[in-house]
Amino acid sequence: MNEPILANAPSYGGDEVRTDGRSPITEPPYDSGPAPAPSPTFAATARGWWVRLCGAAEHYGPVLALYGALKLIGFCVFMYLLDSSGDFRKKNPRFGGGAHTWDVLATWDGWWYQQIAAHGYHPALVPVPGAGGLITIEGNSAAFFPLYPALMRLVSSGTGLGLLGAGLLVSVAASFVAALAIHAVTARIGGRRAGLAAAGLWAVWPGSGMEWSAYSESLYVALAAWACYAVMRHRWLTAGILTCAAGLTRPTATALIAALTVAALLAIRRQRREVRRWGDAPGPDRTRRRATVVRPLAAVAIAPLGLLGYLGWVGHRMGDYGGYFTLQEGAWAHTFDYGKHTLDVFASLPVGHFDYLFAYPYEDLIGVGTVLLALIVLPLLLRLRPPAVLVVHTLLTIALVLGSQQIFGNISRYLLPAFPLFIPCAVAMRRLSTPVLCTVLGIAALASGSYAGYALFELGVP
Repeated sequence: MNEPILANAPSYGGDEVRTDGRSPITEPPYDSGPAPAPSPTFAATARGWWVRLCGAAEHYGPVLALYGALKLIGFCVFMYLLDSSGDFRKKNPRFGGGAHTWDVLATWDGWWYQQIAAHGYHPALVPVPGAGGLITIEGNSAAFFPLYPALMRLVSSGTGLGLLGAGLLVSVAASFVAALAIHAVTARIGGRRAGLAAAGLWAVWPGSGMEWSAYSESLYVALAAWACYAVMRHRWLTAGILTCAAGLTRPTATALIAALTVAALLAIRRQRREVRRWGDAPGPDRTRRRATVVRPLAAVAIAPLGLLGYLGWVGHRMGDYGGYFTLQEGAWAHTFDYGKHTLDVFASLPVGHFDYLFAYPYEDLIGVGTVLLALIVLPLLLRLRPPAVLVVHTLLTIALVLGSQQIFGNISRYLLPAFPLFIPCAVAMRRLSTPVLCTVLGIAALASGSYAGYALFELGVP
């Protein structure tokens, strides 16, 4: 018989009887390995995204809701005051006027941003014929930085909105992003409830009327606040890129660049101290330590590229690498005078004299109040011992604003980037119950329609 009679025979301790033709000694048994993990189904993926979305809504929803509600209250009051007074209808559409109340939001600097979005830049230093006063050069769009009008044009092209609508959409969206950033920065110092209060203060702070207008303040503060948060989390490359973008938004990015640089150098110094203390042993830890030095240095190198790149391009086109500053001084009488103009205002306004440069009494009173508020809150901020990036950014922002000759009433707007000043106020307000906190901020929001909106656009120059 040719049938394998041992096919079903049991083994009694000797070599295993194989019927598959393989030797039990020379060939290992076939092993297919672990079964591959089943790919997640669409339902499981959707459920995971839903859980994340619910978590984000629970964490960030109150911040966005509080900021949006407060800002909407102030905005509606501003629009009501414009409509009830009707003064804007008698003004030049370029200088605080228009056919509708919302047209006012895109006047003054907003007009320039629309021109840039529509026609681009044409940098030049054109003398005013026969000029002998402060204004000796014609205004030029090169005085306004490019990121905001670029986004305005991009949104207009993508949505079909006009430049006014696109500019407002960019500013409103950026203001909510800034609220989240301010909340995140403050929460790391004073907790989530303090972060919530800080986001509310962002909606009612003097100058907050600019947040929902065709101005670049919301975009700049969003970039600056997230850059500071990235530094606090040691996300150096992210901080460098955000600071670079801020440098394409406003010249006050000088303060942010310096703050990032100081924070990076302090981080490197701490790392070197650790190396001296514990030694520089080879291995993964050594590679990690090197990264903690290289990344801050890379951030320092990236941070000023936006600001220096734009100033260099403008100077090259004008044939004068100091052309931007020449334009600011000759066309807007805006220059750094080490605080002389600020002292003139503080010496004149309290005694009822308005013989200083660019006097707008009502708006200037708000400016004085904003400066005093900042100087009162600043020691309280320092008492909290915040990270160096916040301290340097705040101090330099205040110094640049108070040390410049400008329209003094603009100070409430120029100090908006000093958002760390919100932190000590927010830390104190976190003790309030939710109804009391909402009531206090709600009353401030009602008033902000006047002191942060109408006063800036209609009783002075924003």
